[in-house]
Amino acid sequence: MQMGVQAGEPMMVDTILDVTGLTKSFGAIRASDDLTFSVARGEIHALIGPNGAGKSTAIGQLCGEIEPDQGRIIFNDCDISRWPTYRRARSGLQRSYQITSLFPDFSAADNIALAVQAGRPHSFRFWQPARHDKALRTPANEALDRVGLGHKADTKVTALSHGEQRQLELAMVMATDPVMLLLDEPMAGMGQVESQLMMEILHPLKGDVSILLVEHDMDVVFALADRISVLDKGRVLLTGSPDEVRNDPDVRRAYLGDS
Repeated sequence: MQMGVQAGEPMMVDTILDVTGLTKSFGAIRASDDLTFSVARGEIHALIGPNGAGKSTAIGQLCGEIEPDQGRIIFNDCDISRWPTYRRARSGLQRSYQITSLFPDFSAADNIALAVQAGRPHSFRFWQPARHDKALRTPANEALDRVGLGHKADTKVTALSHGEQRQLELAMVMATDPVMLLLDEPMAGMGQVESQLMMEILHPLKGDVSILLVEHDMDVVFALADRISVLDKGRVLLTGSPDEVRNDPDVRRAYLGDS
């Protein structure tokens, strides 16, 4: 199967993430098998594929939660292949999770203020300063405004809808000034209206922050992604534009359905 880039086409791409030969086995199962792809600076790049294709394992290796057996990860011109998770996060590589991870009895703004505080050096002065420190509250409120939750700053997490909690998680990540986001199923558990709202939040981020998006909702993928990498059995079958992926007969047959 041919890659989406045509022979002879000029390669003037500013790459923010370059993954080469990433391999990871769990017993007899090879979850990543010579996984190789790149993400251009400022683009939204989607990873798609069936369950078991290796998407979550790939994200885990990129953020440092899973150590690869082989391969190299270059992020922002640095080899981060063996960096711990916290060092990758402080370098600007941030991720979200499929399951919300929030402090339920704290307000939306408190959650973001704590995230900002935790990302800064010497952040061991904890709960009380985060609530009243202007240097933390200001970026917290700005992040809430960015995801449309400015009016919910003082609302407890338990009073937020599932979709609003997902928005809050994105705001927490954005408040740390990331260089690149690893978004793992950001639409998980959302209805159509909530998914549409999240798309409207993510779309303006193009150009400002690079995004690697793992998402099962193909409508979301095709609406947001600049490029798509199709995974199967731990390796990339095809990387191309949404139109190239949509029109590829093998991809359509295997993942998208004939329609």
